[in-house]
Amino acid sequence: MRMEKPRKRDYPELLLVWERSVRATHHFLTEEDILSLRPMILGRYFDAVELCCVRNDDERIIGFCGVADGSLEMLFVAPDSRGQGIGTALCRHAVDHLGVTRVDVNEQNPQALGFYEHFGFRVVGRSPLDGQGNPFPLLHLTLP
Repeated sequence: MRMEKPRKRDYPELLLVWERSVRATHHFLTEEDILSLRPMILGRYFDAVELCCVRNDDERIIGFCGVADGSLEMLFVAPDSRGQGIGTALCRHAVDHLGVTRVDVNEQNPQALGFYEHFGFRVVGRSPLDGQGNPFPLLHLTLP
């Protein structure tokens, strides 16, 4: 396992990890939701954050995170690589090296909420809509 900063040419592989992870964990999203998010992730969101990825021994990207202004904006792990400490390593890197103190989590994703709470984040607020104005409530978490 190797952590590094991805390059623009890695964006299609990051997008594949994002989509596979979302399909495995964001069961509240419809196919239409996922398809509409895909071009925004690739065309806008990757460039709006500082990205870090984890590669396996075969050089495949198996997880990544994105940070902006002290907030963990994205953290996704390939479904077949979950439970191996990749998400924890990415979150630890984001906190220790990229200054993360906040994260928002979809309320309908209890696995993610449990992950961040186990990491030490605490819920400090809730929004009824996500960042795109969709009715997917967000929980706002911070580190104490």
